[in-house]
Amino acid sequence: MNTAANRTTRRRAAVAVVAVMAVVAVFVIRLVSIQIVQADTLNAESFDKLSAETTSYGLRGDIVDEDGTVLATTVLRYDVTASPKSVTDFERTGDDGKTVDVTALQAAGEIAGIIGQTPEQVYGILTADPSSNHVVVVTGIDVDAFRAIRDLQIPWLYYESNPVRTYPNGAVAGSVVGFMGEDPDADPSATETGDTAGTEDEVGLSGVEQMQNQCLTGTDGVETYERGADGVAIPGSSETVVQAKQGGTAVLTLDSDLQWFSQQALLARIQETGAAWGTVVVQEVKTGKLLAVADYPSVDPNDIDATPADQRGSIAFQSPFEPGSTFKALTAASVLDAGLANVGTQVEAPFIFTDANGASTRDSEFHVDPLRLTFAGVMQESSNTGTAMLGELLSSQQRYDYIEKFHMTKPSEVGFPAESGGILAPWDEWDDQTNLTTTFGQGVSNTAIQIASLYQTLGNGGVRLPVQLLEGCKGEDGTMAGAPDATGEQIVPSTVSTDVVNMLETVVSGGYASKELSIPGYRVAAKTGTAQMSDGSGAYGDSYITSVAGLAPAEDPQYVVSVTIAKPVTIESALAAAPVFQKIMSQVLKEKRVLPSTVPSPDLPTTY
Repeated sequence: MNTAANRTTRRRAAVAVVAVMAVVAVFVIRLVSIQIVQADTLNAESFDKLSAETTSYGLRGDIVDEDGTVLATTVLRYDVTASPKSVTDFERTGDDGKTVDVTALQAAGEIAGIIGQTPEQVYGILTADPSSNHVVVVTGIDVDAFRAIRDLQIPWLYYESNPVRTYPNGAVAGSVVGFMGEDPDADPSATETGDTAGTEDEVGLSGVEQMQNQCLTGTDGVETYERGADGVAIPGSSETVVQAKQGGTAVLTLDSDLQWFSQQALLARIQETGAAWGTVVVQEVKTGKLLAVADYPSVDPNDIDATPADQRGSIAFQSPFEPGSTFKALTAASVLDAGLANVGTQVEAPFIFTDANGASTRDSEFHVDPLRLTFAGVMQESSNTGTAMLGELLSSQQRYDYIEKFHMTKPSEVGFPAESGGILAPWDEWDDQTNLTTTFGQGVSNTAIQIASLYQTLGNGGVRLPVQLLEGCKGEDGTMAGAPDATGEQIVPSTVSTDVVNMLETVVSGGYASKELSIPGYRVAAKTGTAQMSDGSGAYGDSYITSVAGLAPAEDPQYVVSVTIAKPVTIESALAAAPVFQKIMSQVLKEKRVLPSTVPSPDLPTTY
């Protein structure tokens, strides 16, 4: 009996042992599966549930002037959000290492004091929907406010940074610097990748912002962090997955102080004369660098909506106009280079001149008898008839070739967006009147940049240098890339360019605008211009474009200043533009510390 009972007990024990072993085996197998076989998959799934991803911005680079003055930059602004269902009292560790209890209402008051709201407003935002996991507390705060809120150590607050493009000098060089906006070629249905600094969907839309978009654009990075069960970020869990790359710096040749001065001088004169628009270009003769490109109107990139859409570009680069008499310097250089005349060549210039083809023109001032002028006198008096008589010593094709040779039929080397190359029909399509008027700057259109380049060439011994607005793109390591080619091109011999400059000096020393163009202590060579404007229907209207382009010091030109004022009301001659030229050239010579002239002017006869 006992033996049978013992056997039964042993069998039961054995079965129990087997059962236990079976259960253990199941757990072991399951443990092996979890820890070894499925470890990678389960870890990834767990990480996905606890981890979050955020963008680290590769900020868009700066645009700076020649001295590093910032014309455009990117700053970070911050949004603060909260998880209302996690809004509770918490402990804060002070600088002394001690902890203090902070209530949610107290925290709301601290936030309110930083962002300029009342505690009730902030607390109301935090508690409006206690079941929500997300609410916006404040957006667009600066870095100081962000740091102040972050230092409150509130565990249920979250922060997002947003890059914002800003222009510290406002409208100073605004038309040249340009502005940002949504990419017109972007696919609105595509997923944003965040490759462009600024905001993900913004690119440069005009000016240097557009021209140097590749240089300026940064590449965003990716960071991850782990969250607790309550959704709050775990301190110290951030990890950079993809490193952000900052954009390069576009270094311009502009002098921001001179740019500001030029814009102010232009604005004042436009207001005085009731003009519609105007430009100023300042260029360095020996380098081709643009030191100022002033436009009126000029857009403020911080507030582009304040400027009509059709006025947000750069007139100097993009809007060609008939230059009028400032173009006569090119005609003079062409005739002299061809050996068909010299500075003393004599002309009897009538009030009305009719050429062999029946085309005619007249001088701006009536005179009964023909003016007995030398070539220098033709420039000084700005005689249209005298210029036409001398200009027509060249064939139409020859004159066209010279215009083309001076780069007056193509955009400059700057590569400015939508830059115009001027307007000039092929010579064999000229009618008789165009054949005549192109000698003195009508029937041909050029930009203010092209006119400045013409005078740079004449002031540089006949060597034209590429027009330069950009020094290059500076990388994070300080290296400069993309520097433009500065190779010069001999357009006319130095003897010709010197003769033209000397002829232009007689305009300042004895022309009708002498008082408004002269600068005490310096020899100045310049040419005035007054051109009729088209009425929009193919004929000339009642409005004028007035201009002055010139060089100083005339004996060794260092700087070009070109001024254009369109549709002045109170003064319709070049006297509208002359005072601006005088003021800006005086400022340039002073700012750049150019020594006064010591060599006397040549004594060129202007009449006979």
